[in-house]
Amino acid sequence: MATQTYKSWSVVTASTTAFTVCFMVWMMFAVIGIPIKKTLDLNETQFGILVALPVLTGSLIRLPLGMWTDRYGGRIVFFILMLSTVIPIWLISYGTEFWHYLVTGLFVGVAGGSFTVGIAYCARWFPKNRQGLAMGIFGVGNTGAAVTKLVAPTIVVAYGWAMVPKVYAVLMLLMAVVFWFFSYTDEDHATGHSTVTMREQLRALKDPTVWRYSQYYSIVFGGYVALSLWMTKYYISEYGFDLQLAALLAAGFSIPGGVLRAIGGYFSDKYGAHFITWWVLWIALVCLFFLSYPQTDLVIQTVTGPKTFHIGLNATVFTAIMFTMGVAFAIGKASVFKYISDDYPHNIGVISGIVGLAGGMGGFLLPIMFGALVDLTGVRSSAFMLMFGIVWVSLMWMYFTEVRPLGAAQALKHPEPTHYT
Repeated sequence: MATQTYKSWSVVTASTTAFTVCFMVWMMFAVIGIPIKKTLDLNETQFGILVALPVLTGSLIRLPLGMWTDRYGGRIVFFILMLSTVIPIWLISYGTEFWHYLVTGLFVGVAGGSFTVGIAYCARWFPKNRQGLAMGIFGVGNTGAAVTKLVAPTIVVAYGWAMVPKVYAVLMLLMAVVFWFFSYTDEDHATGHSTVTMREQLRALKDPTVWRYSQYYSIVFGGYVALSLWMTKYYISEYGFDLQLAALLAAGFSIPGGVLRAIGGYFSDKYGAHFITWWVLWIALVCLFFLSYPQTDLVIQTVTGPKTFHIGLNATVFTAIMFTMGVAFAIGKASVFKYISDDYPHNIGVISGIVGLAGGMGGFLLPIMFGALVDLTGVRSSAFMLMFGIVWVSLMWMYFTEVRPLGAAQALKHPEPTHYT
């Protein structure tokens, strides 16, 4: 009979692999959307809607999925979720009109809800002091975004974009079967129900702390998803690269954004969620400051006549900064969920559903706003300008709700000595 330790790590391994496949599917339009855009002659805003619509479904379904996970257990919910996406994924290859891809994309987006299921499912198998690490390991499945950028362009070049959904549909079906045989049912859910009522679950929507965590996650996860969807096309438009090279360079942001999440979980367990999240947001702010600056030709009048200087990031520096921000986002995604496991240990599913919904909505809205800003301003780096403003607002919110109260509490514990003369 399998030991508890074996079951715990088997659950994490199976869930992480399944989540990787789900994330590959969720990010599929980041690659196949480019030839579809060319075929249908879509503008930037329409392209943003195309790639972001699956994220909408994956975001909205996270709250009910979190509630079902708390009530029925992660194993059965995860399994049914994967099976439900197989046919919609396959049908994408037969689309011919813009609305075809929007409709199928809505159903395929359900795969994105797998995060909420898996994060609560994995956390339940570990003690509190190791939940950050367990959730961080599960979050490595975010590398599915990078895997899509490495695999899908090769399939597109060799067989055409329509082959990608067919391959992914078969892969999802196989993964669902493998997951079922290598995962286990949480004993708390063995009876088919939880003691937590729906009213108690929905009460979390009134908690301002939950909304603060949601704001943080809309950056570190929502920003990650949005940029993962946007970067391949950005490299093509800004630097003139072909699809394969653009996707490869874009993976330089996606890979650390997934792989290093486990490290973020370890750091969060060791140093605390607040400390890690605070510095993650500051690093992201600095990166976005440089990324926001558009390609500029500056003319200076000198005594010998006008001199022109070009200011802007070349592809190498741009990729290095994106890699740095990917590392920060990876660590931040883990630290935000460490907040949740610390503060809501008995309601992880629904809280992660709310926070995950907010993060997913960020991933849905940002690409559309990116496209609209490019259509409106003609400046491609306007996407980073928008994110810079969002991160700045979040830092201020964190300062006034966490940093200052924490400083005041420490001052009360250790008051300065009074000197009498």
